[in-house]
Amino acid sequence: MAGAQPQRSDALKNREAILQVAHDALAESPHASLNSIAKRAGVGPGTLYRHFPTREALILEVHRHGVNRLVASVPEVLAAHAPLDALRLWFATLAAYVRIKHGLGEALHSAAAQEDVSASWPPVTAAVGQLLDACEQSGEVRSGIDPVDVIMLMSCLWRTPATPDGAAQADRLMELAIHGLRP
Repeated sequence: MAGAQPQRSDALKNREAILQVAHDALAESPHASLNSIAKRAGVGPGTLYRHFPTREALILEVHRHGVNRLVASVPEVLAAHAPLDALRLWFATLAAYVRIKHGLGEALHSAAAQEDVSASWPPVTAAVGQLLDACEQSGEVRSGIDPVDVIMLMSCLWRTPATPDGAAQADRLMELAIHGLRP
């Protein structure tokens, strides 16, 4: 925004703390109050409201922040793991994130939020494309796989319950999906 003052380092630190605490609090309960989030973040309610004037604004920024972090993690995950293991790990992380997102309810389903939610698709698709390219180059998956198809295929992962049995089922489903990607 033209003429806007850059945020002070303490303001940026507060904003990051609020976003992390809000992510965790909303994962625990989509009904977490803004006051409880401010308290857990170690800031006053006024500080939270300066950064996020409404509950919806906070939830949308938690969503944007989460997607950005997830997308940005691809090079690091690929550097630390073999490509197919990186794909597994990244999709497990995506599934956990989407379960939280679904718990955020109406704030991410409002008409105003749909533009922001839709804007997350291209970067996520590109991230999956990077993972698939690495897997293809290593010979672990066949060429020409559409990243959107893989996202749709893997969407079963975030439909499993967040329980030990659900985690075991998600692992089995991921292996079935990966089997279909192999050359």
